[in-house]
Amino acid sequence: MEQLHALAQACGVAREWIDVEGREQAVDDAALAAVLAALGHEAGSAQAIARSLAALAAQARALPALLVGDCGGWLTLPFPVTRAEATGEDGITRPLVVEGARLHLPDAPGYYDLALDRHVTRLAVAPPHCPLPSPGNRRPWGVSVQIPALRGAAASPFGGFGELAEAARAFGAAGADALAINPVHALFPGHGVGYSPYSPSSRLFLNGALADPALAGLPPLEPAEGPPLIDWASALPQRLAQLRQVFAALDPARRAALTASDDAMLRRHALFDALDCHFRAATGAHGWRNWPAAYHDPAGAAAQRFAAEHPDEIAFHLFVQALARAGLAAAQAAAKGAGMGIGLIGDLAVGVDPSGSDAWSLRDAMLDGLTIGAPPDPLGPLGQNWSITSFSPDGLRATGYAPWIAMIRAGLAAGGGLRIDHAFGLARLWVIPDGAPTGAGAYLSYPFADLVRLATLEAHRAGGLVIAEDLGTAPPGFTHAVTERRMLGMRVLWFERAADHGFIGPQDYAPLSAAMSGTHDTVTVAGWWKGRDLDWAQELGRLPEGVSRAEAEAIREWDRGLLWSTLDHTAPRPAPDNPAPVVDAALCHIARTPSALALVSLEDLLGEAEQPNLPGTITEHPNWRRRLEQPLAETLADPVIANRCETIAALRSVPEG
Repeated sequence: MEQLHALAQACGVAREWIDVEGREQAVDDAALAAVLAALGHEAGSAQAIARSLAALAAQARALPALLVGDCGGWLTLPFPVTRAEATGEDGITRPLVVEGARLHLPDAPGYYDLALDRHVTRLAVAPPHCPLPSPGNRRPWGVSVQIPALRGAAASPFGGFGELAEAARAFGAAGADALAINPVHALFPGHGVGYSPYSPSSRLFLNGALADPALAGLPPLEPAEGPPLIDWASALPQRLAQLRQVFAALDPARRAALTASDDAMLRRHALFDALDCHFRAATGAHGWRNWPAAYHDPAGAAAQRFAAEHPDEIAFHLFVQALARAGLAAAQAAAKGAGMGIGLIGDLAVGVDPSGSDAWSLRDAMLDGLTIGAPPDPLGPLGQNWSITSFSPDGLRATGYAPWIAMIRAGLAAGGGLRIDHAFGLARLWVIPDGAPTGAGAYLSYPFADLVRLATLEAHRAGGLVIAEDLGTAPPGFTHAVTERRMLGMRVLWFERAADHGFIGPQDYAPLSAAMSGTHDTVTVAGWWKGRDLDWAQELGRLPEGVSRAEAEAIREWDRGLLWSTLDHTAPRPAPDNPAPVVDAALCHIARTPSALALVSLEDLLGEAEQPNLPGTITEHPNWRRRLEQPLAETLADPVIANRCETIAALRSVPEG
């Protein structure tokens, strides 16, 4: 199997990996062969492997569709050249120094057309660092929110961009500098089942259900109250029907203005949404993999005939995207208008639904026959299959990273920055062949250096910060690379433990980080103190093996002592049923850190016991369904909540040093 192992290495498929306990694990040859086959590399025989290796060698000798490097740095070309010229986005052509196969890059960041003797390609030149918040006389702080959970002045079954704009104004008035939001990627239109923001249809376009016609100068949606927990099964179809009514009432000139677009990918996404609505209504099919085979090719005759025969339906979905873009821009404008120095920080999901728009539109750039997840570990002996997919490393290189760059730009369009979920995926992803158990997967490496440079370049162009979600065991070299680029790591209260298992002090948080009270996947401060997470674990049979509820409670009681000793050395420890003082102290703890940005979750600011999402559950826990009990403006007027905001702002105003 030496040839198979050589092919795996050439394709970036790792034969060995280190688990969370530091033990070396091996991928068996059958799993390697299955992953390689899904990647499009023949591995069924010695002759097939030889052909695959020869094709890879030829590819390595060819000029890439996009070369990526650093300002003023040197780049090694696949072959020597005698002359090089780069034409920048300003239209000016400049000669570049070449020394054989080494190319000296321009000093200015940006994208260039590159001529190398008789060869032409594209060049991306990254600046040294991502932008950081301008501290002025304080370190910025913000609140992380789940947009659907927001309530605004008008009744609605779930929060959208209108409620987000209201929240931006309210938190700006309270002294916050940023609002970190959940992913706003496009979901399947009107589909009330797949509503997780982390399993989108497309990361290039927006969730039309969040659109608010009033933010685009159109009549507002009819107010309609929903139940305490969001009923997505009815709310999403109803919202789509409401948007159709708004579209039908448009005058021809306004309709033309809102649906005009020469963006080929946007029009293809609108075609996908139109087909998805059509086949779901006709047959109940979900996603393109369940459509008739003739429609699997977006450029095929059947799909193009449908587009020609249904121009109004295509126009409707273009209209929804226009409304969503206007709404997101209005929310960012509201944030900046309210004095926020950063504004909205978007969130980039790690992958997409294999039956969604991106997987249909970008077939050549996406993994096919592979889903992504996490390998088995002591906390999850079976591993995790997230049932989503992502870009193919070969597909990215072949397309000159164009869809990946477009995705990053779409994420940064929120305004002030972007959080990259599971940023380890820039370096490697655990991929699982369709139908195989999670443990029969392997780590697939990605062009990490190129992706980090491109993210830095796009952040520079957008003027937005980057938060790289780095919770867990980092791949080799990851932490140094992202820190060097001034991407902010995530330092979450629950995971910042010392060698003696106590919690570290605020002064020990890394300055180049986002200090956080929690995430959408972690228990809230009040919930942890009260043991609400233990209630859920007991109810769902998820307590650690061999640990009773009483034993889990005893461990928690010990941990309460460790946390309180870090948060407050003077006051008596509050009882488990009195979490309010702990919430106050935890928020002050995060605010006192030297971190470049402090983020408190809305749930922690309000002292809520329930968390938005419980990882590993689908219907067992009301994931992504919780809402505020009253409009946010009323909530922030509560003296307790107002005092928490004032205290955080005051603590962040203390200059460093």
